[in-house]
Amino acid sequence: MSARQRTRPSRLHHEPEAVTWAREKSGLTKRALADLVGISEQLMGEIESGWRSATPANLIKIAEALNCPIVALECKRATPSHRR
Repeated sequence: MSARQRTRPSRLHHEPEAVTWAREKSGLTKRALADLVGISEQLMGEIESGWRSATPANLIKIAEALNCPIVALECKRATPSHRR
């Protein structure tokens, strides 16, 4: 039986560092935030580390629990460069 190798998602719906920063700024632990969102502490840790992508529904719940705008947590999209 071969060992299963974990890989990071190719695209995240959120910025992991932004979630961690907002959680710490609000004074919550991963467990407390996970409880407010209704997910496991393990999943919250994986979201913050970038190993799992937060679903759009969970990202909304995270933003509400942290009392911050969802755009502060969303993954930034590259903007096309403008020609002069």
